Amino acid sequence: MNTKLIFLLFVYAVLLTPGYSQTGTDLWILETSGKGGNLKILPETAKKLTDRPEYDNQPSFINEHQLVFSAADENGNHDIIVYNFESEKFTNLSKTDDRSEFSPRITDCGMYIAAVVMEEDKKQRIWLYPTSFEPAELLYDDIDSVGYYDWYDNKAAMFLLGEPNQLIYARGRNDLLHIDSGIDRSIVKRPKTSEITYVTEVSGDEPGTIKSFDIESGAREVHLEGLKGARDFIWIDKKHLLMASGNEIFIRKYSNSEWKSLGEIKSDTHQKITRMAYSEDLNVLVVTMDRI
Repeated sequence: MNTKLIFLLFVYAVLLTPGYSQTGTDLWILETSGKGGNLKILPETAKKLTDRPEYDNQPSFINEHQLVFSAADENGNHDIIVYNFESEKFTNLSKTDDRSEFSPRITDCGMYIAAVVMEEDKKQRIWLYPTSFEPAELLYDDIDSVGYYDWYDNKAAMFLLGEPNQLIYARGRNDLLHIDSGIDRSIVKRPKTSEITYVTEVSGDEPGTIKSFDIESGAREVHLEGLKGARDFIWIDKKHLLMASGNEIFIRKYSNSEWKSLGEIKSDTHQKITRMAYSEDLNVLVVTMDRI
């Protein structure tokens, strides 16, 4: 087996399977108040949304009432789950035995939930799952090593697995714009802009650097350092980002180098906040935490 294939199999295992954290993961809900730079979280309201030994992770809001996430069953197969905050019910958007779905999020048009699908032959491509529960459709048949992604103008900016990892934007078939290499897993469109933002590769406890690329103008910007060891961030509006370290959540204005603590989740059963999803409509922050 050649070195490149060994590396890719390792990346598949580390990035996209529940075993990468060596523990199960659960989703927690926190209530919030205020907006933007005045956002506050209420740590005393923190509660588990899921509570299983398996992987429940990668939360993303698709509208003002619903959240999607990737969930593993007892056999290690991953499906897309929809949680409705009004009915407090979970629904399977996908239930497939021959593939696993990761990183679900709504498309720009609002008609599909996209997901990175690990197919039977281990290719990882973006598929579109209609919100009407009709059969899924393959988006890019010629791009098969996708790890993570986000949207701009109904086209995907994608993290491609490789040596090194690449960040590309699909302007059209056979028209891929190379943005950067040596990146980590967070790829997030900055709200109300044409900027794709991302974190440079994180090594150990060293901080990555948050950067941006403007799809329209080609301008590049460095939004200074992230938190030590943190691989995930979100924008809560055009100017403010959230990141976490351990069980503590931090906020920062993009033009300011200082991260300010919003509070810490106290738990005897869970640790290490990673991915987050925020709903301004519901005044809710959903976070992923590892089971101890």
